[in-house]
Amino acid sequence: MIRSIWFLILIALISVIAAILTDNPGAVSLNWLGYKIETSVGMLLSGILIISVCLTVAYRIWFFIRNVPKRVSKAHLDWRRNRGYTALTQGMVAVAAGDAQEARRQARKAEDFLADPPLTMLLSAQAAQLSGDEKAAGKFFEKMSERKGTKYLGIHGMLNQAIQDGDKDAALELAEQANDLRPKTDKVSKALFELQVQSGNWEEAGETIQKAVKDKYLNIEVGRRRRAAIFYQRSVDAEATGKLTDALAFAKKANNLTPGFVPAAVRTARLLQGSGKRRKAISIIEEIWVTNPHPLLIDVIGELSPGVGAQEKMRTVEQLASYNKDHLESHLAIAKFALVAEMWQEAREHLTAASLDLQDDAVPARICRYMAELEEGENHDLEGSREWLKKAAVAEPDSAWNCNHCGQVVADWSPLCTHCKTFDSLDWRTPPRVTRIGQVDKDIKPSSLSVDDKSVDDALKTIDIIPDVSS
Repeated sequence: MIRSIWFLILIALISVIAAILTDNPGAVSLNWLGYKIETSVGMLLSGILIISVCLTVAYRIWFFIRNVPKRVSKAHLDWRRNRGYTALTQGMVAVAAGDAQEARRQARKAEDFLADPPLTMLLSAQAAQLSGDEKAAGKFFEKMSERKGTKYLGIHGMLNQAIQDGDKDAALELAEQANDLRPKTDKVSKALFELQVQSGNWEEAGETIQKAVKDKYLNIEVGRRRRAAIFYQRSVDAEATGKLTDALAFAKKANNLTPGFVPAAVRTARLLQGSGKRRKAISIIEEIWVTNPHPLLIDVIGELSPGVGAQEKMRTVEQLASYNKDHLESHLAIAKFALVAEMWQEAREHLTAASLDLQDDAVPARICRYMAELEEGENHDLEGSREWLKKAAVAEPDSAWNCNHCGQVVADWSPLCTHCKTFDSLDWRTPPRVTRIGQVDKDIKPSSLSVDDKSVDDALKTIDIIPDVSS
């Protein structure tokens, strides 16, 4: 609309000028190089306009002819670029389809047509890996790590190779470099953390967790739990080297970070007992019993009362159970020590209370064993005791530490599963009926990753591999 208005205005101006020149033709006389030209003003302006148009056309023709080589060159480069990107696309499709031969063929075509090493090196490295040539892939990754735009991608590729080769030190160093390049990427942080804990770098692992929480890549509660597990292991290591003060300090931090964390409470209580602080040790157990009664805590209470009689220990346990008197574990704790003290009536009352809301086929094996001991101790009823033991053999197994990742059952809690090396994967729950606690069967082959944790590889596979080629 605006263009049309301007066009009409231009036509009007031309018409006005033409009318003025027609009504006032005037006269122009020009003497130049012996020539004399006489004409009207209108004709002079028309001549100037015609000469200007001719000069403009001549210039455009000359400019076009002058730029023909550049145009031809640009057209050739565009053709090569299009062919190169087509080969690159087809190569990526071949990689996704698992066709190593086609991927390498398209990678060579892309290298021939494209003057863009980052893109072609990525395809060449993936094609080499697909065909099993890790050495060639490593060279491509090294080249990419030397370029600013693809440095992260190259380090990521070398990190995967280091994990597959079992080189923990190199993998950890590369993970740290990747984390420095992209410090605000939670997947990189996760891979770094997994490598740190598997290498025993607990202090650095704790710092990585704190940074992940600070950057809001990790839930605060999850971060506290992981830091508690790390402090627990640092306490174990400090105790093993004779640094009991540090061991107690780390255990207290683990216990304070996560209320209800039974392994940390048990370790803290035992270390307090070792340092002569029995009353504080008992208070640790009493505090956690309120929210999370656990059979391991009962064992610790027995250890905190050395040299006293069975009835005195019984009273200590009763005091502890009073903090959560209706809980199943409270009844079983009293029953356990009542049997030791030969207080048969108290043992029977609490075993009855523990199984009151349970069906006969749902009574845990632990209660069955306690009942067998009670029948034999109180009534000397060997037949009745055997019947309870038979029930225990087919009853629900006692709870134990189970790995959520590999399903292994272990006797003691630790930050890393002894079988699959997964971090903080052990939960206290009822294991499968057929299992064993102890060493892993020798026939079970470990993971092909020498760092013994497939979760690292899973974390790395999810890292964005699209290179930044803007620089």
